[in-house]
Amino acid sequence: MADKKTAEQSLESLRQQIDALDNQLQGVLNQRARLAQQVAEVKLSEDSQAVFYRPEREAQILRRVKDSNEGPLDGETVARLFREIMSACLALEQRLKVAFLGPEGTFTQQAALKHFGHSVDTVPMGAIDEVFREVESGAAHYGVVPVENSTEGVVNHTLDSFMDSSLQICGEVELRIHHHLLVGDNTQEKSITRIYSHQQTLAQCRKWLDAHMPHAERIAVSSNAQAARRLKDEWNAAAIAGEAAAEIYGLKILRRNVEDRPDNTTRFIIIGRQGTPASGQDKTSMLVRMKNRPGALYRVLKPFSDEGVDLTRVESRPSRSGNWSYVFFIDFEGHRDDDAVRRVLAALEQDALDIRMLGSYPKAVI
Repeated sequence: MADKKTAEQSLESLRQQIDALDNQLQGVLNQRARLAQQVAEVKLSEDSQAVFYRPEREAQILRRVKDSNEGPLDGETVARLFREIMSACLALEQRLKVAFLGPEGTFTQQAALKHFGHSVDTVPMGAIDEVFREVESGAAHYGVVPVENSTEGVVNHTLDSFMDSSLQICGEVELRIHHHLLVGDNTQEKSITRIYSHQQTLAQCRKWLDAHMPHAERIAVSSNAQAARRLKDEWNAAAIAGEAAAEIYGLKILRRNVEDRPDNTTRFIIIGRQGTPASGQDKTSMLVRMKNRPGALYRVLKPFSDEGVDLTRVESRPSRSGNWSYVFFIDFEGHRDDDAVRRVLAALEQDALDIRMLGSYPKAVI
């Protein structure tokens, strides 16, 4: 009996300490929020068109949090907590409007919330080029679009949209993608004759579908969330989408993790109207149109090799300026203001017909 009483007293003491720390945390968080409001006042006093969201500053804070974390919470968890704190404080300065490839419940929306936190207004758009137009017009501060998947490669529509756009890439997000087979309440697995999903998702689940649903018709739609939405009145259909879509559209998860590769990851980019200063750990994306002659790819790659600049991706797309002419989309490590990168650009200018910087931006932190 005495041991039980001692344990209860110990628990009560620990809970009181937790309550005291919670009060301290609340006070410190509100102090941080007041400082954020003061930052907004200073910026507006200097420039009525001030930019409040600073990708490089936020990336530096998140890296510092991860590097200095001593546990027992892991660095990723602590960084995500700080992500939401910064999101809430930024909303006191300016609540951001972020366009994404919709509808509600897509992985692109998850990527937007992972990058910006939940204190933003996310706006679904019907197509990738609509996301670009929403940001270009100023109707949204930023946009989020998919750019490549570890299984199926690049999203060509995103790359092509840059050919006619002046927008800048100002950030990136990497999201582990888990696909689930979703059905309505009245659908039995044996009755499924068709499966809806985005064509990239169908490709990422091809082997699973071949093994488990070889006779079901596979129908590509504009997004996974659109696939989930179509099940409302279809008793003999299923959709492949994420958990968020299942929750939003009231569907059951019949089979989990039907993607062929467990490490399936999609990279998303943040597009905006301003450039981003160096954060210390950056990437740069650019578009290069070369003269149509033998050795064009070699002439693109050689300056990077000469300067020791690491390439992370090279993708060619047909140019719209003439037959058999190509543009190269290139991602590499470093910022456009780095000395080595400046020398690469100077060398490329000797052979390229056109060079367009799509943006330098912080590497994904969380």
